[in-house]
Amino acid sequence: MTSLNGAVVLITGGSRGLGHALVEESLARGAAKVYATARDPRTVTHPDAVPLALEVTDPASVTAAAEQAGDVTVLINNAGVSINASLLKAPLDDVRREFETNFYGPLQVTRAFSPAIERNGGGHILNVHSVLSWIGMAGSYSASKAALWSATNSLRLELKPRGIDVTGLHVGYVDTDMTANVDAPKSTPKDVAAQALDGVESGAYEVLADEMSRKVKANLAADIATMYPRLMEK
Repeated sequence: MTSLNGAVVLITGGSRGLGHALVEESLARGAAKVYATARDPRTVTHPDAVPLALEVTDPASVTAAAEQAGDVTVLINNAGVSINASLLKAPLDDVRREFETNFYGPLQVTRAFSPAIERNGGGHILNVHSVLSWIGMAGSYSASKAALWSATNSLRLELKPRGIDVTGLHVGYVDTDMTANVDAPKSTPKDVAAQALDGVESGAYEVLADEMSRKVKANLAADIATMYPRLMEK
């Protein structure tokens, strides 16, 4: 288990939305330092966070960030994009861009920072998935998050012997800019951040942060038509 008290935390996409809430919650739990990354570090407004430039799709940017933040013990892969491109109709470049950000981005960041976490005595990685990791309702977004979920399960096995635990966060709609046009019940970023860090501190493998995620996870073993009732339509 990993305590946030005294930890050095790095949060990708830490300037707004869930990322900003994770910054606040980490500091509230006594983190010694919190790096909040963004493409433009000037957008990081929390007065107690350490702004750090990072573009997760750019290997050079990832390497530079890892060199600057070599004291990290907790990594939170939060940065993501929601394109929701049709797998049949959208330009393949749109699908690739979603995978570059939502899958290869967290993977690159994990590969860059895990040696430092190991050198610093071990720690924790939190990957922000989605309930759509488990249900294909959003084209390329669902596919990219499903890939990240699978990678998280594999990384958990690879990193455990190196003293690094891995938690996956699943959540439906969170009240952020990304869901501004969604008319549905939403969780608050503060509540999701608290649940996520509870999971880190308790050593949970997964955090299901809302009823939607818990319901979908419970149905994974059901017949495929249970998950996709449209298949039964004539």
